[in-house]
Amino acid sequence: MFHRRRATMAAFLLPAIVIYGVFMLYPLARGVYLSMTDSLGGPVANFVGTEQYRAMAEDPSVSAALWHTILYAAVVVVVQNGLGLLFASLLFRRPRVRKTLNVVLLTPTLVSPVMAAFIWSYLFAPEGGINALLGLLGLDSLQHVWLGDTSTALYSVAAVNIWMFAGYSCAIFLAGYMSVPSELLDAASVDGASGWRRFRSVEWPMLAPALTVNVTLSLIGSLKVFEFPFVLTNGGPAGATDTLTMLVYRNVFGGGKFAFGVALSVLLLVTVVVLSSATSSLLRLRERRI
Repeated sequence: MFHRRRATMAAFLLPAIVIYGVFMLYPLARGVYLSMTDSLGGPVANFVGTEQYRAMAEDPSVSAALWHTILYAAVVVVVQNGLGLLFASLLFRRPRVRKTLNVVLLTPTLVSPVMAAFIWSYLFAPEGGINALLGLLGLDSLQHVWLGDTSTALYSVAAVNIWMFAGYSCAIFLAGYMSVPSELLDAASVDGASGWRRFRSVEWPMLAPALTVNVTLSLIGSLKVFEFPFVLTNGGPAGATDTLTMLVYRNVFGGGKFAFGVALSVLLLVTVVVLSSATSSLLRLRERRI
């Protein structure tokens, strides 16, 4: 009976295992192999060991792109989740408008990233909506070439990412708020805890699982970002918004360095796995301590 049950379970699992192996494990293994060749994208490829990785380590554009990727992710994770938490806290305290405003905040996620980037490229233009609005408000001194200045381009691109997904973070935090026992909040009110004190002592600890989910998802998404820098700046100005995904695209599809681009994609994969795993582990450890 036991062996028959195991055979049945294996029969149900086999299709999923085959699909996972064909579409996930094989491409991953093939990619790692190609990163150790001199392939130009064709059928001919000679094994060269770690030559592509040595070239990658000596290329200053790679280290700059890695730094831009990590900085971009840090800005997006902090600001996006900060705004999401703020909006969720406000909506939780205003149940009458909660559903309506939550839908409004989620609306940007319904727009495709490419379309959102095109819209914001017009808003960020020197004669675009943002500078026009600053002019109407009498803040001409704050008008800027947002995407054309190396000091603001990366943060401007990150702002589009934040605008698009802050509502998504808000929805997850709001779900966390809804799971907080009402008895706990009532007890805090009876004890005189309100405002910041209630948030710090009661709400914030109870939002630990929502924080773990939000930070992990936003970190992974921002590390793999491609559409926003590609459409808004194409990596410019002067490489200020070049990310690892941009370098992978250029080398694989237009730079004549297919194997080098694949090696960059392996670096990106390792970066995403290491940073997201470490962050998730630390946040889950915090959950257990709470």
